[in-house]
Amino acid sequence: MRILSSFVNQKRMSHLIFAGPAGVGKTTCALILARKILGEDWDSNFLELNASDERGIDVVRTKIKSFCRSMVLGDAPFRIVFLDEVDNTTKDSQHALRREMEKYTSTSRFILSCNYSSKLISPIQSRCVVLRFAPLKREEVMAGLRRIVEDEGLDVDDSAYDAIYYVSQGDMRQATNILQAAHSFGGRITNEMIYKISGEANPGDIRRLLALSLQGNFDTARENLRNIIFDQGLSGLDLVTQMHREASNMEIDRRKLARLLRLLADYEFRLVEGSNDVIQCESLIAEICAQE
Repeated sequence: MRILSSFVNQKRMSHLIFAGPAGVGKTTCALILARKILGEDWDSNFLELNASDERGIDVVRTKIKSFCRSMVLGDAPFRIVFLDEVDNTTKDSQHALRREMEKYTSTSRFILSCNYSSKLISPIQSRCVVLRFAPLKREEVMAGLRRIVEDEGLDVDDSAYDAIYYVSQGDMRQATNILQAAHSFGGRITNEMIYKISGEANPGDIRRLLALSLQGNFDTARENLRNIIFDQGLSGLDLVTQMHREASNMEIDRRKLARLLRLLADYEFRLVEGSNDVIQCESLIAEICAQE
C-alpha cells in the first residue's frame, strides 16, 4: 500500500486500523511497518498483544498504559502498540483504549488489527486511518505456494494448487497449513488429498448433486448426498455452505437460483440450531427436487 510506504519514508504515522479477513497479512504488515519505522530499536519500542486473549479493561490500564508512559528508547521516533483481534475486546476496554490513544499521542502510535472495523466504537474509528485488506488474489496465493514448494522440494500436482486455493479462499495462512498437512502424508500431493485433509467435498461432486436435484432426480441425488456425507466425512453445515458457493457459479435459471438460495439459508439456520445433519440435508434435496 502506498500510504504505508509514505509512513516509512517520513518516519511518522497516524493511528491505524487494519481490517480484513484472516490470513491476508495484517499482522505481518504491522511487524514490517514497525521494523522499518523504528529501525534497530524496534523490539524495545514495540508492544504486541492479542486482544482476544487479553480483552479486559485491566490490560489497557496496566500493560498498555505502562508501555506508553515509558521513554522512547534509542533513535525511534515513537513507540508502537499493536493490538491483534481488537474487535473481540469489550466496549469498556475500547473506551479505555480510546483515552490512552488520546493521552499518549506524542509518544506512541497504535495499530489495531480486526476482522470487522464496524465492531469498534466510533471514537476509535475516528482517530485512526482505516486500511482494508481483501482476500489474496489467486495469482498471489499461487505464487506464494509455488515458492514454498520450490524451496522445500515438494511434489505437487497442478490440480492440487487449484484445490488449495478453492479451500483457502484467499487465506494464505490456511493455504500454507493445508500444504504442510498434505506433505505430512508423504508422496505426491494431489487434489483428492487436499479435499480430504480440509474436510471439504470436491466441488465437482457438489455441482453434480445440485444438478441432479434441480432435475428432480431424487433417488440418484440422495445417493450422491449420502456418499458425500458418509464417505467424504462432510458435515451438514459445511455441505450447505459449499452448495451455496457452487450454486452461485452454476448456470441456473435466476428464479430457480433465488428459490434455491432461500432454501439453503433456511436449512443452514436449522443446522446451526442443532438439527440432525442427514435428515435435514435429505429434506433439503427433497425440496429442491420438488421445485417446478
